[in-house]
Amino acid sequence: MKILVLGSGAREHAIVTALQAEGAGHEIIAAPGNAGIARQVETVKLDASNGPLVAGYAADNDVDLVVIGPEAPLVAGVADALRARGIPAFGPGRAAAALEGSKAFAKRIMDAAGVPTGRAITASTHDAVAAALDRLGAPHVVKADGLAAGKGVLVTDDRDAALAHAAHYLQQGDILIEEYLSGPEVSLFFLADGHDVVPLSPAQDFKRLRDGDLGPNTGGMGAYSPLQWLADEWGSEAAFVDEVLDRIALPTVRALEAAGTPFVGLLYCGLVITPSGVKVIEFNVRFGDPETQVVLPRLRTPLSQLLLAAATGGLGKLPYPTFSDDAAVVVVLASEGYPEGAETGRPITGLDDAAAVPGVTIAHAATAEVDGGFVATGGRVLGVVATGDGIEAARDLAYRAMDRIHLQGGQFRRDIAQNPSATRGAAPR
Repeated sequence: MKILVLGSGAREHAIVTALQAEGAGHEIIAAPGNAGIARQVETVKLDASNGPLVAGYAADNDVDLVVIGPEAPLVAGVADALRARGIPAFGPGRAAAALEGSKAFAKRIMDAAGVPTGRAITASTHDAVAAALDRLGAPHVVKADGLAAGKGVLVTDDRDAALAHAAHYLQQGDILIEEYLSGPEVSLFFLADGHDVVPLSPAQDFKRLRDGDLGPNTGGMGAYSPLQWLADEWGSEAAFVDEVLDRIALPTVRALEAAGTPFVGLLYCGLVITPSGVKVIEFNVRFGDPETQVVLPRLRTPLSQLLLAAATGGLGKLPYPTFSDDAAVVVVLASEGYPEGAETGRPITGLDDAAAVPGVTIAHAATAEVDGGFVATGGRVLGVVATGDGIEAARDLAYRAMDRIHLQGGQFRRDIAQNPSATRGAAPR
């Protein structure tokens, strides 16, 4: 197939790598891509959020499938523009993408579908925020209603800090004050074709900047898969996945279908395992980053087959995807100053040495090529992905490779996937 992958981050790099790993000879184009992706496939300078432009390019170049990576093009309706031209697109249209674009909309859909989640109050003024904080009590969970690049959530016992966070995001729209949910978090992806749903494998990510789950929230500093502790508690990973599918993913997709806004693409379920059961923290409408970097390397079923089936309504004809028994770990390297502000333009060295470690690949997130070398161009710069026979083996390989990379002021966590059974409650919401 001729496949166009939209986006420029590590998630898109992981998707491109997984498509290439099939060995099926796909012609892959990334738009706009990044410096790491450009070492593997053709990249084109294309505004990924411009629906007519993307659809015109895909039609003119006989693209068989468009995979929309980031949330912004989805919320902008790029999938709608592609489908209007008869081009298969993996990603929901604008209406269904509101599941991520508006947390208030997501809560309404969950309520309609009977999906378990925490209580939430939508507020549009400072006084309404203050009243909601007092009503739900501490710890306070404050969320921007719209897209915030993974930085719109604050969990704090400090009421003044909660008010300040809300005041910042009130300039952009409504605020959600949510019930605090305590327990281990799990990320679980589902492919949907508007009616049918199939699951991928669970992963766990690490949102806080520093070791010990300290510091500010980030877009994600690392992840691992599979989750043996989860399989132990449920009797098997499949038992947990089936429960989430039956109680959360399928009801949500069917509720959207009933509302006339069918969901086609990737439903990301951010889950918390509370004493009263599994509940949804949030939905996203695209592959999560960095969890994608540890889920796709373990996927045995051809990714292209799954994406095309979802885009064309054929998931119900396919068996569930299968996964390798190997474990995968990703450790993210971020620029100095991230997440508040990142120092950019600094050279990155040692990437070839790192990639020479057995089982290791590098997923570029924010890099550019200058004079034959790479420089950092953003906050989260790259992810070191390692697969191995068990979490400890994969973890050791990832850190062995990371120690070969140098970025002045670069920061990364040293405790990703360390003693996984003890990190289950790392980041309550």
